[in-house]
Amino acid sequence: MFKKQDIELNSDYDRTLDLIKKELGEGESFDIVVREFKIAGQKSALIGIDGLIKDDVMTWIMQSLFLLKDSRSEHIKSTLQTAIPYIELSREDNIDELLYLVLSGSVLLVVDGLKELLVIDARTYPSRNPEEAEIERVVRGSRDGFTETIVFNTALLRRRVRDPKLRIKMMRVGRRSKSDVCLCYIKDIADPDLVATISSKIEAIEIDAVPMAEKAIEELIVPGNWWNPFPRVRYTERPDVAAAHLFEGHVLVMVDTSPSVIIAPATYFHHIQHAEEYRQNPVVGSYIRGVRFLAVMASIIITPLWMLFALSPELLPDFLEFIGPKKIGQVPVFIQFIIAELSLDLIRMAAIHTPSPLATALGVIAALLIGDIAVNIGLFAPEIILYTAVVAVGSYCTPSYEMAMANRLVRFFILLATGFFKLPGLIISSILSLLLVAFTRSFDVPYLWPLIPFNYRAFKSIIIRSPVPIQNLRPEVLHPRDRRRQPVPALKRRNK
Repeated sequence: MFKKQDIELNSDYDRTLDLIKKELGEGESFDIVVREFKIAGQKSALIGIDGLIKDDVMTWIMQSLFLLKDSRSEHIKSTLQTAIPYIELSREDNIDELLYLVLSGSVLLVVDGLKELLVIDARTYPSRNPEEAEIERVVRGSRDGFTETIVFNTALLRRRVRDPKLRIKMMRVGRRSKSDVCLCYIKDIADPDLVATISSKIEAIEIDAVPMAEKAIEELIVPGNWWNPFPRVRYTERPDVAAAHLFEGHVLVMVDTSPSVIIAPATYFHHIQHAEEYRQNPVVGSYIRGVRFLAVMASIIITPLWMLFALSPELLPDFLEFIGPKKIGQVPVFIQFIIAELSLDLIRMAAIHTPSPLATALGVIAALLIGDIAVNIGLFAPEIILYTAVVAVGSYCTPSYEMAMANRLVRFFILLATGFFKLPGLIISSILSLLLVAFTRSFDVPYLWPLIPFNYRAFKSIIIRSPVPIQNLRPEVLHPRDRRRQPVPALKRRNK
């Protein structure tokens, strides 16, 4: 790519057209469309990318241009401004910006005698309909979800946040890909320092491209160590979840070509809350949340704890004597658990890559061959299959896929320590895991807030799903400019 200052445009039509054709590779790439014609007696050309422009709009514009009568070159600029019946029309003379615009889907209009090119933003991207996110389904609620087109995503967000203070700042990332990245926040709620920090980090990115979209952006802007498995931002594909976090004071990062939106900052407890809890009655929502918390804890500790009791039965109290394998089998218990953990990951990876028509066959293979037959031949103790299945269910109950994977690594670490050092290994590895979580931060927000540091009001709202009328305070850890939410007008009238 050339530098901006290396090439300057002038009013020479042939030179400008040849320059743009050369830079875009017209003749080498089949999808570069150049349509030359005359406007009011002046040589002109439309330049665009086939598949990224709206053909009906361009036909309509060309019909309007063909109706123009001959005009002198000094009048052609004002003539075009009024003759093109399209709302998204601008002028540009920077060659680097022009190439970015045409590669993004805009159409360039080159006219003899004009130094500036007209940019017609008649782009259209291949996209799917806004469908409900697979991993964030709810029984009752909205069924739309973010897509791979950033303009659709901002529209879904605007539909729920009709606040004039909502700001959606567009930036570009990647020297070659020039991917669109949007920073979304509510100006009079979000912490200005947080907004400035995230914005400056995105603008400072120096990389050729971000083909992995939001994941690449996360690794480039989130402070901390890469070896820490705990996710320091939350992902969502639900517009209602994204809007709820905006009103709390969070900042969203959208990346074009990705349906996942980054929510920053995020604590551990953000990752284990789900929209379903707020789509049900507060009592039901609190029950669902409590069950989910238990499932998450079980997915981390249940297999290391059971293995400890199996390896050291003297630690068991009398009323728990039923715990532990009656028949250990041909393989040591520790090795059985390692094989079972790896088998879970193998099945998960196979399920991702298995075509849908063969998914049932994969389930039969996993249940019969890996499960039942392995027990019958003595490879696994039956209890190990049971507790491994409980752990898998607990992982699937974790709303955040990234947090489920982090918990899995923590469980594996504790399992290894327990297998080698028994009770001391279990205690020390658990403490080290807790310390890792406690010292983790997400954009200067403590990861275990409101547990560490303790905040009673916020911690109560984490444990118990609060009714809507009393959810009137924003989390102070986000340093919101407007800390108290405005009460709902209907409730105010009802209270009167």
